[in-house]
Amino acid sequence: MKPRYLILTLLCVVLAGAGGWFAARRFPSERRGPDSSASKIIHYQSAMHPWIKSDKPGNCTICGMKLVPIYEGEKGFQTSSGMVTLSSSSVSVVNVQTDVIRRRALVRTLRVAGRIEDNDAKHRFVSAFVDGRIEKLAINHVGAEVMEGAPLLTFYSPALLTAEHEYLALIHQSQSTNTLTLRAEQRNLIAAAAYRLNRLGLTEGQIKEVERTEKSQTQREIRAPISGTVIQRFIYEGQYVKEGDKLFELGDFSTMWFQFDAYERDLAWLKPGQVVDVTTPAVPGKAYSAPITFIDPNINEATRTARVRVEIQNPLIEENGGRGRELYHRLYAEGLVKWEAPEVLAIARSAVISPGPQALAYVDQGSGNYEQRHLKLGRLGDDFWEVIEGVAEGEKVVTAGNMLIDAQAQLNQSARPTGEIPSANEITAPPHEHSAEDAPTTLKTKGEAAPIEKLTEPQAKAAREFLVVANAIAQALASDNVQQFNQQGQKLHAVVPALVQALAEAPSWQPSVQALNSTGHLQPASDLPAARKAFLPFSMATVEFAKHLRARQDEFSSLKIYQCPMVNSAIPGAAKDGFWVQSETPLRNPFLGAQMLSCGTEVKK
Repeated sequence: MKPRYLILTLLCVVLAGAGGWFAARRFPSERRGPDSSASKIIHYQSAMHPWIKSDKPGNCTICGMKLVPIYEGEKGFQTSSGMVTLSSSSVSVVNVQTDVIRRRALVRTLRVAGRIEDNDAKHRFVSAFVDGRIEKLAINHVGAEVMEGAPLLTFYSPALLTAEHEYLALIHQSQSTNTLTLRAEQRNLIAAAAYRLNRLGLTEGQIKEVERTEKSQTQREIRAPISGTVIQRFIYEGQYVKEGDKLFELGDFSTMWFQFDAYERDLAWLKPGQVVDVTTPAVPGKAYSAPITFIDPNINEATRTARVRVEIQNPLIEENGGRGRELYHRLYAEGLVKWEAPEVLAIARSAVISPGPQALAYVDQGSGNYEQRHLKLGRLGDDFWEVIEGVAEGEKVVTAGNMLIDAQAQLNQSARPTGEIPSANEITAPPHEHSAEDAPTTLKTKGEAAPIEKLTEPQAKAAREFLVVANAIAQALASDNVQQFNQQGQKLHAVVPALVQALAEAPSWQPSVQALNSTGHLQPASDLPAARKAFLPFSMATVEFAKHLRARQDEFSSLKIYQCPMVNSAIPGAAKDGFWVQSETPLRNPFLGAQMLSCGTEVKK
C-alpha cells in the first residue's frame, strides 16, 4: 500500500471514532431501542391489570390490551394504599388527562318537560240554579271566547217566573202603602225577594231591569260569570235540566300554568320567582319567559318528584276574523331553567367517580403518581361539581382515565394483598393464548377475586331496560341526530338509578355499575362533537358492564361490542381506540356517524 493511501485510511478511522464519541456525548439520554443495553426491556406488563406480566410481547389475558414494555429504571404500574403509580408508557396508554381545581361560578341548566294547563284559580263551572228548559244557546261550540256578563243561553223556568211575579207584586204593594211602618216591612220583603231572584240565577243588573220595567219575562238569559274560553258544553237546545246540572265549563286562558315534575336532586336549584324559558312545538320559534310561582312541598312517593308551577301570560290574538289565545290548553311544552351560583370550589364532573357509598377522585402528585381522595360534594352543575372536602385549590385531578385506574385499583385489592404483583414466571402460558374467562386459571395468585354472580330476573330486567336506552343513544349518534341523542339521554336519569338500585345487593357488579352511575347522567348537547365527547366515557363504562353480562348471562350472549380505531379524529384529545355496544347488526359507528358509518371491528371477547 502506498504511503498516501495509508495516511488517508488512518485519517478516516480517526474521524469516525471522533464522530462516534461526539454523538455519544451529545445524545446520552436518548432511548436506542430494545436491543440496546441502555434501554433494556425488563418485562411486558398490562397497564389495566398490572399483575399480568410476561417476558414476551403479547396481549393481556383479561382485557386483551397489548402489554406495555417496562424498561430498566422505570416503575411498572403499581397500586398501594390509595396511591397509584404509572409508568410513562402506561400514562400514554391509559390517556390520563388532568384539570386544575379552582373556584368557579357554578352554572346549572335544567331541561324539563311538562304540560300547559289553564289557571286553576280562574276555572269555573256554570250550573243550573233552578229547574227549567234550554230555549236557545248563544254559545254553541267549545273553544268560544266569552266576556264576563255576555249571554250564554236563554232559559225558561216556571219557578223563576213565579219568583219574578212575587217580586213585582211586593213592589206594587209598597207603592200603594202610606204607612211608614208598613213601607219599612215591605222594603225588607222586597229585599228578600230580590235575594231569592239572585239565588235563582238572575244578576243584579237583571233584577234592577225587572224593577225598572215592572215586567216579568218568560225567558231569561244566563250570563258568563267570568271572561274566558268554553272548555266543555254539557247541554243542547230544548234540553230540560235540573237544579245543579252542569251547563258550561269555562277557563280563563289569559294566564296559563306550565307545570312540570322536578327530581329531588334538582330542587336545590329551583326557587319561587326564578325565570323559566318555556317553549312548545305548537308555537315554534318563540320562548315565553315566566317566573316560578309555586313548588309543591309534597314529594310524589312513586317518582320522587315535586310539581313545579310557572305562570305564563297568554295573549289574545286576532286570526282569520276570529279571536283566540296563542297557547292552547294541555299543550306539551319544555322548559329551560338556568341558574348561576357565586364562585365555589369546583371539580370537573368527569373527575368524580363513585365506586362505593363515597365519591372519589384521583389527584396527580407528579412523576406518574396518583393519590386517591374521598370527596364530600355539594351541588351538581353542568360541567362542575361543588366540592366541600377532599381536594384543595390548585391541585390537579384526573379527568380522563380515572375510572380505569380506579377499577384496576379495586381489582388489585381484591385479587392480592396491597402492592403485591406476581413475577414473570407466575404466568403459565403466553398471554395471547388465553381468553378473559380463562384468566383466573392461568394465574397463580395468592388471593382470587370474587366471581361475578348471575343476575336475578328483576336485576336482569333493569339491565335490559338500561341497554335499550344505551343502544338508542348510540344509534342516535350513528345517525348524526343530536335531538334524538338529547331525548334518549334524558331517559338515563331514570334507568341508571333503577339499575344501581337493582344491583345494590350484588357487590361484584359494583365497579362496573358505579362507573355507569358516574358517567350515565348525560346532559343535553348543543352539537355532535359535544354529544360524542359526552358519550365516550359513558360508552366505555357500558362496554365493561356488557362484557360481564355477555359472559355470565345467556340472554345477553348476543350483545355486540365493536371497536373504532379512529375515535381521536372525532373527539380531539381522546385515545385512538373506542368501544361501543349494539344489540343488533349491522355495525353503525356512533363516533364517526355518516362520515364512516361502517368503520370498526367486532370484539368477540
